[in-house]
Parts: sequence; C-alpha cells; structure tokens
Amino acid sequence: MQGRVGPAAEVALITLACPVAGARAEIAASATLGLEQAEPLLDIARCRGFLRHLGLADALRIRLQADLPPGGGAGMSTASLVALARAAGAPEDRIAAACLAVEGATDPVMLPCPDAVLWAPRSARCLAGMPPPPAAEIVGGYWGPPCRTDPGDTAFPEIDDLVSAWATGPDLPEAARLAARSATRTTRSRGPKNDPTPAMARDLAALGWARAHTGPARALIFAPGQAPADAEDHLRRAGYTHILRFRTGGRA
Repeated sequence: MQGRVGPAAEVALITLACPVAGARAEIAASATLGLEQAEPLLDIARCRGFLRHLGLADALRIRLQADLPPGGGAGMSTASLVALARAAGAPEDRIAAACLAVEGATDPVMLPCPDAVLWAPRSARCLAGMPPPPAAEIVGGYWGPPCRTDPGDTAFPEIDDLVSAWATGPDLPEAARLAARSATRTTRSRGPKNDPTPAMARDLAALGWARAHTGPARALIFAPGQAPADAEDHLRRAGYTHILRFRTGGRA
C-alpha cells in the first residue's frame, strides 16, 4: 500500500517483498568509470554521483543485471544501487541516504526486512515498524508501460486508516483486503481506469490484489498453495508480462 499519512501528509508505503527477483552488480578496477547493463537501470552520471555520496572511488568497471525491467514499480532501480553499493563495500548505514541523493525517492530494499516497516520514500527513513505480511502466495506481473517514479509527485490518497489496521497484525484475508483497498484508492485517483487486475482477482478467487502505485507491477494475493495452477495463463492472455509466482511474508 502507498499513500499520504500523518499531519504532514507524508508519502509512505508498506512494500511487498519478492524473494525471486532482484539485481546484481559486479565490479572491477578500471582506469575510468565504465558501465555494462542489458536494461537501462542506471547511467554513468548517476553511478558516479552515487559512489561519491558513499565516499568511494569511481574508477570502476561496473556490470549490472536485474531480473525485471526498471520503471515497473518493483524497486529495480533502487535494488541496482544497493547491489552496486554492496559490491563496492559501502557501509550499510550510508546506503539509504546515497540512494535518496541520486533517486529522490527510494524503496526500502536495502533493509533486512523491507516489508516490516512503514517507509517514507521521499526521505528514505522508517516512520514506524510494522508487522510483516502473513504468509501468502503471489502471482503477478506487469500490466501497462513503464513509469518511472517522479520524486515530486505526492498526489496519492490518504491511507492513515489502512496503516492503523495493518499495525494490528491482520490475518491474510484482512491483509489482502487492506492491500486491495489501497490499490483501489490509487486507481480511482490516478488511473488507469481499464486496469483488469480487480476483475482478474475475482475470476481467480484471489483474496485480494496489490499494485505498484507509480508503475505497472500488479499482484494477486492467495493463501499459500491456493493459487490456481493456470493463473499465469490467465494473466498472459489479459496482457500481463514478466509474470512471476512466489511466496512471501510469514516471518515470526
């Protein structure tokens, strides 16, 4: 879920952790800064600025690879920066601030449990600890074109009530309903109006659905082992791409 919270109406989110998709970085010493990547995850200027914010030399040959394309709302650009920072030996306590400095809005993927916090992406800080989501099975993918996050975009619905309900530690059906309510509020205020995900959730008897609030990533939420075997086929026929099935949540 994502939206504005508190008296200052700060943009905040609770993320859905995906253990099967991420980013990797390999580095080697070089006379000049070089960058190899199959997808346009980062550029030379951003890499140079990022390394300098971390206090690291930029005489490196960098190779980046991500499992999903950037601009999907799945955190791949932040994950790429985190992978680069760790490959270069950056101190963990400086990574979030450095990501913010070059992105302007950052996902909490540098945290040990990114789905157990209420995160302020425009200030790269934890607003509160949160219960992690209950164990769930996710089938999802990308529906629609890439959409990079604009750090100046704060036009999100209020979600104070949803965050308060999540803080009580909801069971999976309630957690799925809360995620769907947040997704529905964003779709009503920001579009797209023809998103097939709510209907897909009903057709496949999902407990709920979730969406990236500034990108095409979508997720159907099921109890573990309850996602239909042909769910991916249904999503593919409806035009979803980069389809994944994974389990998440459930930590004590």
